[in-house]
Amino acid sequence: MGEEVVKDGREEVIQAWYMDDSHEDQRLPHHKDPKEFVSLDKLAELGVLSWRLDADNYETDEELKKIRQSRGYSYTDFCEVCPEKLPNYEGKVKSFFEEHLHTDEEIRYCVAGSGYFDVRDHNEAWIRVWVKKGGMIVLPAGIYHRFTTDSDNYIKAMRLFVGEPVWTPYNRPHDHLPARYTVLFAPFVSSKAYSVIVHSSK
Repeated sequence: MGEEVVKDGREEVIQAWYMDDSHEDQRLPHHKDPKEFVSLDKLAELGVLSWRLDADNYETDEELKKIRQSRGYSYTDFCEVCPEKLPNYEGKVKSFFEEHLHTDEEIRYCVAGSGYFDVRDHNEAWIRVWVKKGGMIVLPAGIYHRFTTDSDNYIKAMRLFVGEPVWTPYNRPHDHLPARYTVLFAPFVSSKAYSVIVHSSK
């Protein structure tokens, strides 16, 4: 007997794929040929967590409140990345695209527009994570990553943080930082176990 395949609602707002080696505009999709998509479960194995939330009602969204409480995200603000709102837009987008890490999680909730968050897998290959309105992701401390807008040149994102925000980027190489050791050697929680935690069903 065949089992009914239930589509993960997150896949409508978060998609991921391995990137090609082209040096064309960073805001293009950069798919391989043929395309090689990456599942959200694979991202979870790298420590990249994801949700689909109600971006039209983020102020009253109970699911967001639960996530913030369970993970201790006490701080929030918003950033808009677009030519009209960000001075020196082209220069800033190029600087965001420098490979770097943070010593804390990077949490981004896209409430409008879309953008690309690129992360390294365990073999140093780039995975492009396309986050659209309603998608929220957590990049673990110590993972090398970078960000760029897509060809629409617009994203508005909620930034979340535990305690007072620290946005310091450490451009590669910074492999001596303790957060980097965690990424390289500590096992991440599996996507199944993580789902149990999020939904408090244990």
